[in-house]
Amino acid sequence: MEKVEVKELLEAGVHFGHLTRKWNPNMAPYIYMERNGIHIINLYKTAAKIQETSEALAKIAASGKKILFVATKKQAKDIVAEKAGAVNQPYITERWPGGMLTNFVTIRKAVKKMASIDRMKKDGTFNSLSKKERLQVDRLRAKLEKNLGSISDMTRLPGALFVVDIMREHIAIKEAQKLNIPIFAMVDTNSDPREVDYLIPSNDDASKSIDKVLSIVTSAVADGLNERKAERAEKEAKSSKGADDKAKKSTKSEAKPAAKKTAKAKVASQEEE
Repeated sequence: MEKVEVKELLEAGVHFGHLTRKWNPNMAPYIYMERNGIHIINLYKTAAKIQETSEALAKIAASGKKILFVATKKQAKDIVAEKAGAVNQPYITERWPGGMLTNFVTIRKAVKKMASIDRMKKDGTFNSLSKKERLQVDRLRAKLEKNLGSISDMTRLPGALFVVDIMREHIAIKEAQKLNIPIFAMVDTNSDPREVDYLIPSNDDASKSIDKVLSIVTSAVADGLNERKAERAEKEAKSSKGADDKAKKSTKSEAKPAAKKTAKAKVASQEEE
């Protein structure tokens, strides 16, 4: 896992907090100073928290569970879609569908509806519909794709949530808390860090800052996935080796009685002579 450099965080503007009048007192331990009416975040603490978060996320990814990334604000949407997509993790960047976690069964039904429309298009059923019906189905498919397309592979509840701006995504936070799903988040100086399990004190408004933090955490997720792949390959190699050894043993044990039989036959023929 790569070491987090404070210099790189500084260059990306991760240290810029909110206006001092908008601050949340619970963020006091992570604030270094005040400059021109803006709180400055202590980047040494940020670096330590990123390290801690990355290690925990890598473990979750290695266990085979999915991490759901949530960011619907303009400056974070594209970054999250790109970074989470690159490591094959689900993400929500449009609007948080209410009940996304607490009513997951219904959400899964909507995703299945999307898959059934795709099947209709493949097997030709779609073409047998009237022009008006085809238009309605296409509209429904586009709407579902926009809201749920990025989670179509998520067959069960995620192992964790990674949120950019916990104040904006408060509904997602509440749902995850209800279900005891661990919450990882970029937390700015105007937010309450007690809402999350793993916080990264950072500027959650600037795209450069979001990009920097997301690059580090998704790289840790990739490490976890690679570790899982390596373990699987090792298990498969062991099991195939075990199968080979068994096959060799059974061949040997079959050969032994055969050799005994020929030896007995030889003795018998000598006695006859």
